[in-house]
Amino acid sequence: MVYGMLLTPNHQRTDHMGQLTIKNLEVSFHSREGTIHAVDGIDLCINPGEVVGLVGESGSGKSVTCNSILQLLPSPPAQFGKGKIEWSGKDLLQQTDDRMKSIRGKEISMIFQDPMSCLNPYLPVLDQVAEPLLIHGMCSPAEAKSKAMQMLVKVGVDRVTENPDSYPHEFSGGMRQRAMIAMALITEPSLLLADEPTTALDVTVQAKVLNILRELCSNLAVSVLFVSHDLGLVAELADRVVVMYRGKVVEQNETSAIFQNPQHPYVKALIACRPTLENTQDRLPTVEDFINPQPENQGESPVETEFSNSLKSGKVLTEAKSLVVEFTTNKGAVRAVDEVNLRINQGKTHGLVGESGSGKTTLGRALLNLVRKQSGEVLFHGNPISSYDDKKMMSFRKSMQIIFQDPYASLNPRLTIEQTLIEPMVVHQIGSSKKERRARVVALLEEVGLGSEHLVRYPHEFSGGQRQRICVARALTTEPEFIVCDECVSAMDVSVQAQVLNLLKALQVSRGLTYLFISHDLGVVKFMSDEISVMQKGQLIESGPANDIYNSPQTKYTQKLIQSIPTANRSKLFSF
Repeated sequence: MVYGMLLTPNHQRTDHMGQLTIKNLEVSFHSREGTIHAVDGIDLCINPGEVVGLVGESGSGKSVTCNSILQLLPSPPAQFGKGKIEWSGKDLLQQTDDRMKSIRGKEISMIFQDPMSCLNPYLPVLDQVAEPLLIHGMCSPAEAKSKAMQMLVKVGVDRVTENPDSYPHEFSGGMRQRAMIAMALITEPSLLLADEPTTALDVTVQAKVLNILRELCSNLAVSVLFVSHDLGLVAELADRVVVMYRGKVVEQNETSAIFQNPQHPYVKALIACRPTLENTQDRLPTVEDFINPQPENQGESPVETEFSNSLKSGKVLTEAKSLVVEFTTNKGAVRAVDEVNLRINQGKTHGLVGESGSGKTTLGRALLNLVRKQSGEVLFHGNPISSYDDKKMMSFRKSMQIIFQDPYASLNPRLTIEQTLIEPMVVHQIGSSKKERRARVVALLEEVGLGSEHLVRYPHEFSGGQRQRICVARALTTEPEFIVCDECVSAMDVSVQAQVLNLLKALQVSRGLTYLFISHDLGVVKFMSDEISVMQKGQLIESGPANDIYNSPQTKYTQKLIQSIPTANRSKLFSF
């Protein structure tokens, strides 16, 4: 039993085990654009010990539903219409603040999507994981820290045993997300609301977390509302699946029935949009292809341009030679990049995969001269960037861009989206006037699936997937040659992910772009990449053509990564 070691004779939870029933829930928001009906009359039931998957695009109302259960939505602008959220026979919408405080984190716990904005940067992670036990008076401070240590190790944060005073900024994105999961599970709640809990995790840790959730449900009769944009992932865990589209539930059924016989076009689209290891197409289908099918446009490959014709020679654009990057900790030097040799050909995509903490992001930033190297060299167009003067370095910055993993942390909360996208153009003197720059910004937003009405909004007014699309647009503002895509689609639902991946491929052809595509999602990496390198503990342990890496992995580590990919028998459902 995974959690047996955390139970004590005085801590039995049978007193607050219950059933969650949502009846005709309506939630709307008042904004400058008018009233937005985020949740429009949904019905949902979760029985004790049951796992229900809640699936849908970014903005479909999934997170609003979760936050409504715990009354975490600010009112205004949120406004509840008719409907009830019943927990153990009581309507949560009618409970007092004190009663809700006793429920939050103890009876019902939540794993949030964005760990960086939820963890306190001033407190050690271990203290934050222990805090819920202390708030609810469940044990002494010493016991709380001991249980927090055990829980962090259970979800894969082993480093806390050596560095118990580590702060959130010292963790990778995946490790921060694991800490959030540990914090939610530490009180052994009766209902767990998991809002995209594995978005930032590599496949091996993701598989481990799913196993923990399975055992939690089986052994302790814990219910889970598992929110995700990935139907393949939900298929690994959920007993039932509920699909939301534009605030409404369009289909719900047993998990096997959803995959074997989906009824709604939107559900069919979610299944087909997900890239798989078996996929050999140059273009992923999108939701629009199913909602408004246009057979004459399906499956078209990007039109070749002068860029694509001139980039077939395989010229090396950027190269790392014996690159070493080290970080100093209180335990000594940690070698994040260890004697790495890497060549990325112009106009191609080089995929970089590996577990969280393997050094992928550090290598990508070293190629952009964003972190200091200890030894080795980075070449751009055959020239060492260490020899660049200030003028050449400014030109280099324009040519080399990055799309960061965490969209919330990489966007300035004080700037509107228009200001965010125009700023790089001003710095690099792109565009002759404000009007021209604004026109370019509108065109970029449309390319990534947003519109001009979003220009006046701030980052907090967007969902996680929408924020990541803005980051993609920002990287394109300087018309770069090379882009490091650091988990750039990990926060996106599969339908938007398909649009962005198709867009990145099309832009590569039309603009002659070169990508280093970093991801823990091996299906996405295979779809995007011409060549792939596998990274483990700072070293490249395997490199080669994408198909060779997946069909004939040479190392046990690569084999483990492939075996950890969530599977669902989707390839037989559709031929698109």
